[in-house]
Amino acid sequence: MNLENSGRLFERAQRVIPGGVNSPVRAFRSVGGDPIFVARGAGSRIWDADGNEFLDCVCSWGPLILGHAAPVVVEAIRQAAEGGTSFGAPTSAEVELAEMICAALPSVELVRLVNSGTEAVMSALRLARAFTGREKIVKFEGGYHGHADGMLVKGGSGMATLGVPDSPGVPAGYAALTLTLPYGDLAAVKETLSTRGEEIAAVIVEPVAGNMGVVVPPVQFLRGLRELTQASGSLLVFDEVITGFRLHYGGAQSLYKITPDLTCLGKIIGGGLPVGAYGGRAEIMQMLAPAGPVYQAGTLSGNPIAVAAGLATLKALSRPGIYEELEEKGRIAAEGIAAAARQAGCPVALNRAGTLLTLFFTEGPVRDWESARKSDTKKYAAFFWKMLEAGVYLPPSQFEALFLSLAHSQSDLDILVKAAGRALRQLCSSGQT
Repeated sequence: MNLENSGRLFERAQRVIPGGVNSPVRAFRSVGGDPIFVARGAGSRIWDADGNEFLDCVCSWGPLILGHAAPVVVEAIRQAAEGGTSFGAPTSAEVELAEMICAALPSVELVRLVNSGTEAVMSALRLARAFTGREKIVKFEGGYHGHADGMLVKGGSGMATLGVPDSPGVPAGYAALTLTLPYGDLAAVKETLSTRGEEIAAVIVEPVAGNMGVVVPPVQFLRGLRELTQASGSLLVFDEVITGFRLHYGGAQSLYKITPDLTCLGKIIGGGLPVGAYGGRAEIMQMLAPAGPVYQAGTLSGNPIAVAAGLATLKALSRPGIYEELEEKGRIAAEGIAAAARQAGCPVALNRAGTLLTLFFTEGPVRDWESARKSDTKKYAAFFWKMLEAGVYLPPSQFEALFLSLAHSQSDLDILVKAAGRALRQLCSSGQT
């Protein structure tokens, strides 16, 4: 496989961009080697700077649920751009998008559009602190909620620990406002809220974890979070940046029938353009300026191009049968890869939620960060490169999710499963690491 042009681009990039990339996982540090530079995409495929064609199973980390350059989205973007790219003023389209979000997610009575999932989480937690008059936040080990300072803390084992900065530049005092608990451990949540509940403004959780690889918690865990936060006066914040409009039109909260106080969204609601949103109960959201005293602003929030792409995407997803089709695609891929692993004698665990999948190179089961981190990352790296050589682009990290889209056909799924089978046989028969 020729990657010369990508290699040259990476050399140039490293001279002007820290690490040569604008988001760390793109650098391929987790799998070794240099990254591919993508030139274009269409449907389920991408082409790199050397002209190599790949079946894309990353889909821009989730937003492209309709596939690359979906005609309805491209046309919506074109029409919006012809009318102006940004106004810093209200538009009718942003009202329509907000109406669609509120109609889809019963927990969201009011919603504010922003520019990223990180911004949505940061703003939602500020709002939670203002509403409750408390300062501390509970998050879970392995849960990623963007790169705001308070969310970049290492997870402690066992019961809640005071936050320790997970990145230089994060003040220790600020990180100490975040308590970290094991994902899925309801007993730890109960003890923490019973002893320190009066300090805790909110519990934030991915209803299906996607950033330690895919981990689906028991629904009793999510229901327990709802009950415990209500009893303690803390807010329950669902980070549905990944799961919103991917698992269900109404998000994981509608699928699991749980009503959070606040919800953070991103990715799909922008149809591939930068976007974020947070919303929830009216009495909480009304605290935002200019209705209330909590300040948050953004020049490009609700910009017409991202809103147009989001509207086109949500309208396409609202058609009958769409989520049944997506579920079937996820099932076919997961069952096929799992069967291939069994036939190859590979000790792996495969977790799936809809069109989110992760193949962990560990015997499993994988239920939390502690079990996920037992994965053989060297073996995943070897698997990644074998799949890339076979023309399949996977997440360049063991601890990320594989994403499928409506553009993935049955023949695409066959290609994915067959390529995985060959790669797994080579890895496990040779004992390669």
